[in-house]
Amino acid sequence: MNIKIILEHSDEGGYTAIVPALPGCVSEGNTREEALKNIREAIELYLEPVEDDAVFSSNAEQVEITV
Repeated sequence: MNIKIILEHSDEGGYTAIVPALPGCVSEGNTREEALKNIREAIELYLEPVEDDAVFSSNAEQVEITV
């Protein structure tokens, strides 16, 4: 899977990595390589299924919309 990220150098040093497609998925690193490693881990954790996510009430429905 390919996901675009924004990698930004900080004035104080280090890098910040942001994933626009995954709200709130942000990480940092002291080096470019560390920031990329950290954001990969953050993406994996963000996308990891959570047991509670599959539990819906009996009257729940799945709806697909176009935006």
